[in-house]
Amino acid sequence: MRSKLAIVSLMLITTFIGFGIIIPVLPQAVSDIAPESANWHTGLMLALYSLVSFLLSPVWGGLSGRVGRRPIIMTGILGFCLSFLLFGLAGDNLVLMYVSRLLGGLFSGAVTACIVAYVADITTAEERTKGMAVVGMSIGLGFTFGPFVGGVLSEVSLSAPFYAASGLAFITFLAAWAKLTESLPPERRAEIRSRPRVSRWTAFQGPLKNLYVLAFFVTFSLAILESTMQLYGMSRFDVTPRQVGMMFFFCGLAGALIQGGVVRRRVKKGQESFYIAAGLVISAVGFFLLLTANNWGMATVYLCIFGIGNSLIRPCVTSLITQKTTVEQGVASGLSSSMDSLGRIVGPLLGTALLDVTEWMPFVLSGALSLAALGLLARFRSADRAHIQAQG
Repeated sequence: MRSKLAIVSLMLITTFIGFGIIIPVLPQAVSDIAPESANWHTGLMLALYSLVSFLLSPVWGGLSGRVGRRPIIMTGILGFCLSFLLFGLAGDNLVLMYVSRLLGGLFSGAVTACIVAYVADITTAEERTKGMAVVGMSIGLGFTFGPFVGGVLSEVSLSAPFYAASGLAFITFLAAWAKLTESLPPERRAEIRSRPRVSRWTAFQGPLKNLYVLAFFVTFSLAILESTMQLYGMSRFDVTPRQVGMMFFFCGLAGALIQGGVVRRRVKKGQESFYIAAGLVISAVGFFLLLTANNWGMATVYLCIFGIGNSLIRPCVTSLITQKTTVEQGVASGLSSSMDSLGRIVGPLLGTALLDVTEWMPFVLSGALSLAALGLLARFRSADRAHIQAQG
């Protein structure tokens, strides 16, 4: 199991380095082409990516249970490679930028949803939280180094980060071709194929529906932050793409350390809810503190506080979903990825719209949603206890 986790971890790190590379570059690239409507185009490009991912993630998740996780994961990585290459070639062509984001959304669910299902396949219920912590830590490391690399490469050209992202995705594809083994044996795939096809929403039932909505809130607030942080910083303290890359570098590093040192080592089965609650409160504090930042150094510290909270929430929520689900893991992971995408559809559009109204509103909304999610967590715990008692 450890060797398989190591391979998957490496794949996620390199994939999300490629994804994170664009964070400090996209707003600047759009601003150079359409300065008067930069907020709108930035939010719309981010939302388009997530809309397509939302529609396709359950398809990829369900298909992975029938044909195997490996071919779907590899298809997604190759698609990522092509989408980044196209953005690099787009130059000042907004249409090609939109096409690139559409292709990225098309293939994103094939990577994230299927790797979560892959890890669920190879871990026991007792090991699940540790396995999901490895997933979260890997994604966190990717986001740690991705924005930093993107910020540095942006000084070469705004296209350079996208070429680098494409190259990393292709290297990952070659590594997966050579080393990644299938997690579902043929008899297990045959069993899944013999079942009637089910909607992603069959997983949205019982106590777990509260966790799925909570996951949406968390991603929604994160997407608001990602889509507005650079635009907010450009307005408040003239932040550059390189500085934004450094901000997200330290934020991701803090999150990865927490997931590797706290979640992976200390969170035991049954303790997930406590750490989710702590993460929600810490995230809210980070959002509210960002309102007081008047230079990029202060903003970096407050962004790290948010990152610590977020890193406690996500692997614990994912672990609980994979432990408690009553449907096939690919379907459950597909719905999780869809809720993640749904948050990333609405978040950038609303965040950039609110930023046009007043610069503090996106962060107040995000902090309030983090606190409101505590109510969803309480409802999940109450419903889960009642469900267990009814079964007993």
